[in-house]
Amino acid sequence: SKLWGACRNPWDTDRTPGGSSGGSGAAVAAGIVPMAGANDGGGSIRIPAAYNGLFGLKPSRGRISSGPSVGEAWTGASIDHVVTRTVRDSAAMLDVLAGPAVGDPFTIAPPAAPYAKLMQRAPRSLKIGVFTSSPYETEVARECVDAVEETARTLENLGHRVEYARPEFDGMALARCYLGLYFGEVSTLMDRAKTEFGARDDDFELDTRLIGMLGRTMPLPDYVRRRQQWNDFARALGAFFEGYDMYLCPTAGQLPAKIGELDTPSHLQMAARLMLLLKAGKLVHRSGQVDQMAMESLARTPFTQLANLTGTPAMSVPLAWTAAGLPVGVQFGAPHGDEGTLLQLAAQLEEANPWFGRYELLEAMI
Repeated sequence: SKLWGACRNPWDTDRTPGGSSGGSGAAVAAGIVPMAGANDGGGSIRIPAAYNGLFGLKPSRGRISSGPSVGEAWTGASIDHVVTRTVRDSAAMLDVLAGPAVGDPFTIAPPAAPYAKLMQRAPRSLKIGVFTSSPYETEVARECVDAVEETARTLENLGHRVEYARPEFDGMALARCYLGLYFGEVSTLMDRAKTEFGARDDDFELDTRLIGMLGRTMPLPDYVRRRQQWNDFARALGAFFEGYDMYLCPTAGQLPAKIGELDTPSHLQMAARLMLLLKAGKLVHRSGQVDQMAMESLARTPFTQLANLTGTPAMSVPLAWTAAGLPVGVQFGAPHGDEGTLLQLAAQLEEANPWFGRYELLEAMI
């Protein structure tokens, strides 16, 4: 941000640690703290985990309370947990954090045993569907594909059944639904900052002001229609889980960007200022430019939003590193409420392909 400056990836300080919980990811990877809080509304536990060589589990909707001030964060898309170096630490913290607060909209049945104990049991033989192509038909880096394929071979050696398969859903519709939520949340938070803290328009960065305008000018029926579409993705994923225990795919579609690489170019900044001056939000929605924004903003991380809109658990596991020493995470997703099996599989993979020694090398570099 302009206020605080760049947050840097400990594995390569010329690169971003991802986001939005990038500071947490960088701090844990660098050994400043053993774990750090993170919240995931579109991948913000799993993306920093992947970029920083950490383990990151996004729990199921309702597993950890958002209360008392909030019933469901981001209408159920966002949930809190932590990023850690080990599966054990994440499981132990889930035992501490899991459970409802008074007045929560719904509760999930607790696990059969504490997660810290469940993860010590070997998982049953699992049937896992694997895919590596982006649901938005955007480019996926070779390193991200290689990490998934190598993980698939490891899974087969561990006795799991692996085959190419993916949930069937409209990827572009998912992108629109996610960004519609994002626009609305940003505009609401901006209004709250103005009302409660006296913020002015100039206190927000240009990109934030533009996103806020798009949120305020989205027709309410469009927002409701997109929120209702979440059910389509949940049903499609549910149908997939009728035949598979999990899915495996890249966590991110690209390696972490260089610092400054994602800055809005000057000509687009001028266009954004003109849109704000003309209050052209409705025109932007009608023009189809939002679809282009969706592709540009989600192209690097197209694999994580599905778990948010469906409320299902998903995790990023640090199982690969590039030749240059950058971590590459792979993502597993499971049915709603099945964090236990995810943690068991993660612990099995951690034992088969341990990554903790990588941190010792990183600390030596730092």
